Amino acid sequence: MNALLSIAFVVSWSSGFIGAKLGAGSAAALTLLMWRFLPLVLGLGAWALLVDRASWRGLGARELGRQAVVGALSQSGYLLTVYLAIQLGVSSGTTALIDGTQPLVAAALAGPLLGTPASRTQWAGLGLGLAGVLVVTAADAGAGTGTPWWAYLVPFLGMLSLVAATFLDRRSPSDLAPAVTMTIHAGTSAVAFTALAALTGAAAPPASGSFWSAVVWLVVLSTFGGYGLYWLILRRSGVTRVNTLMFLMAPVTALWGALMFGEPFGAQTVAGLALGVLAVAVVHFGERRNSAGGAARRGAGTRTGTSLTRRRSESRPGPAWSRRRDRPVHATPTAGRGNG
Repeated sequence: MNALLSIAFVVSWSSGFIGAKLGAGSAAALTLLMWRFLPLVLGLGAWALLVDRASWRGLGARELGRQAVVGALSQSGYLLTVYLAIQLGVSSGTTALIDGTQPLVAAALAGPLLGTPASRTQWAGLGLGLAGVLVVTAADAGAGTGTPWWAYLVPFLGMLSLVAATFLDRRSPSDLAPAVTMTIHAGTSAVAFTALAALTGAAAPPASGSFWSAVVWLVVLSTFGGYGLYWLILRRSGVTRVNTLMFLMAPVTALWGALMFGEPFGAQTVAGLALGVLAVAVVHFGERRNSAGGAARRGAGTRTGTSLTRRRSESRPGPAWSRRRDRPVHATPTAGRGNG
């Protein structure tokens, strides 16, 4: 099940870059984002009122505000920078590549912020992932698109916004149902993008079919698929695993962009994809080894404590019948004397 969720997450999250590319030619970034979230939040709100009202019980103002901040960082801030970068001429593959540096930032901050530092094996996997990102980035940069250099800094801001949202959520994990948090996040983004679009005169949607096709694509695949699976895997498997999967977004998006838009995809991109897959395997192996080692240490500690307790109980003075060799002494962690 975890493998299937991971595959679905990689494909769905990568679809967001492709959807942004699809809509970039027909409308401004704010227009596309506004109309992506308005129908989404209306549908989620109707579901909450008519079907899932019980999940909203007990939601206080403090948690509502915290989730609104998480949504503003993980959706509004992140998506706005991705769409702007693609609109400025950064290819979908390159945008995903820059976004692929997120795991390194998250791994570096996991120790001081969450108290869960990555192991040496996991760092090795993260290093392989970075190598894959650099290989594919070099291939895309060599294509010479004429995009201004500062446009490549825009996706970095979105990456930092998503990292901040991730750690804010992990420092105080919420017991809210995923449908509730998604509705709050989508509502926050709908308000933000509608206000920005209205202020800039970009609220009116075009009549082209390509625009509305991109909207449907983004709502179904990118939001329900990519965004929903991101938080699901984050809660089930932790920050390191979900962010390691982010290394696969760049090569997958580059391949997808090559098939749909003719973006370059050569031997360097294939090598980067291979390094990304290897990075995921190494990090997951490190997690399993750490879990097995922790279980073994806990088991050894339990056996050592039991043996020590037994030796102590056998050496303590007590009734003669409790020390007879033909009647074994049974020790418990809390009992000093044995019971015959």
